[in-house]
Amino acid sequence: MAGQGTTQGREAASQARNSTTLEVGVRAGLIAYGLVHLLIGWTALQLAWSGGSGGSADQTGALKQLVDQPLGRGLLWAVGAGLVALAVWQAIEAAIGHTREDGAKRIGKRIGSAGRVVIYGVLAVSAFNVARGESSGGGNNEESTSAQVMNMTGGQLIVAAVGLGVIGVGVYLVFKGVTTRFEKDLSVGAMSGSTGDAVRRAGQAGYAAKGFSLAIVGGLFTYAAATHDAQEAGGLDDALATLLEQPYGKILLTVVALGIISFGLYCFAWARWPDTTS
Repeated sequence: MAGQGTTQGREAASQARNSTTLEVGVRAGLIAYGLVHLLIGWTALQLAWSGGSGGSADQTGALKQLVDQPLGRGLLWAVGAGLVALAVWQAIEAAIGHTREDGAKRIGKRIGSAGRVVIYGVLAVSAFNVARGESSGGGNNEESTSAQVMNMTGGQLIVAAVGLGVIGVGVYLVFKGVTTRFEKDLSVGAMSGSTGDAVRRAGQAGYAAKGFSLAIVGGLFTYAAATHDAQEAGGLDDALATLLEQPYGKILLTVVALGIISFGLYCFAWARWPDTTS
């Protein structure tokens, strides 16, 4: 009976994976994801050229910008719904997807999909919270969480492991951008002609900037663990502020901001040509 239930579950997941409804949801979700990155990039540009007073350059800050726009609350509900669709898509991929790969490579890609379920899910919850007028977390969430973890037995090692893991993800995203491996996420025909060249350049710049930013976030966590100072931990907003404090920080932050904007534009192209049958 258990085996029959598993088979039925896989059949249902396969049907959902190939449904028009899911495809439409994925397209909407990728547009929403792109919009969030455009807002993050725009806020980062303001941060670079306003002496550090451009607002919160992270995902929650981007969502809060939306709610202040005309029809912003309704748009936030739509963004949240699209992100839920992305989470469902990646949950199905984690369960039965990546059939083009074999062995350890397929397992690795499924684990990656499971990780993206968490990313899209958390962002969707944040969108719904902001739409309802609830707090989506303050700027010290990372610090307070790190402090709680570091007070546990072996807490410093846990925070350090998280930091190194985030650095690893950041390095992988840079690698994915430089080697154009993101093209595998697009359907046939996406990379043809001059449009394909533009999509490729946007993807390269976007993944590189996103990965570089995440590597800085991971570095902050690792440094916090090494110094046993939770205040050194931080999210994307703190990472970009740290970048601004470096020599030629304004230029560096501008380049990263433009890269994040490029990733947003790439997401729009991804929404046009998604490969939902990997």
